[in-house]
Amino acid sequence: MTDFKTRLQETDDCLSMHILTIPSAVVAQAVAAAGADSVIIDMEHGAIDHGSAHAMIAATKGTACAPLVRVAENDAAQVKRMLDIGAAGIVFPLIRSAADAERAVASLRYPPRGNRGFGPFIAQSRWDASLPTYRDRMEENLVCCLLVETRDAVENIDAICAVPGIDLLVPAVFDLSTDLGVMGQLDHPELLAAMARVEAAARSASLPLGNAALTQEQTTRLKERGYRVFAGFDVLWLREKTAEAQGWITG
Repeated sequence: MTDFKTRLQETDDCLSMHILTIPSAVVAQAVAAAGADSVIIDMEHGAIDHGSAHAMIAATKGTACAPLVRVAENDAAQVKRMLDIGAAGIVFPLIRSAADAERAVASLRYPPRGNRGFGPFIAQSRWDASLPTYRDRMEENLVCCLLVETRDAVENIDAICAVPGIDLLVPAVFDLSTDLGVMGQLDHPELLAAMARVEAAARSASLPLGNAALTQEQTTRLKERGYRVFAGFDVLWLREKTAEAQGWITG
């Protein structure tokens, strides 16, 4: 089992989960070496192709960092390809119902419990397995993370949380605010009520919660609300630090 999944399931540790949108093994290696508990290689919104994704996954080897991949949609073919190049788990966007959640979980498992096709020719090397032993080593160790981004998901959140096999729930505030018709209004009462409903359902189901936290203050506030996993963004860290350095130079 990856250290990340073990700590999600068996501890109350707070963990990091940085989102990588830059197609670079160097970036993935640097973030992993800096001590990140996990990274999300973003195949939904980032500029990353499949070759870059494989290089980025491989670049985390030798560290405790779990390489997860955010796929563009809840599609078994996309999931299979990412797992077969060595992903330690999948982040699923736009989960709207319990049926969506069940489909996501099934795509991580081989028959008869799921529908994943067998072909981890590349993944076996990332996880120090052989082709015959990959299934036993990895099937139960893959991380299933669901994004809550829509009104439908909020309305169905109790049923979603009841689906076995979910490891982490992330209410995505920007997408959710957009779907609720209050884009970017992060203090809007409707968004706050939706977030509270998701958080309550996750607590009731003993599911860890994650969210973006770009400052220490944001991290502290989320911890106070019961969140355990905190995400940053490579391109935002780079832009912010560059702007800060520019101020040193011109100030």
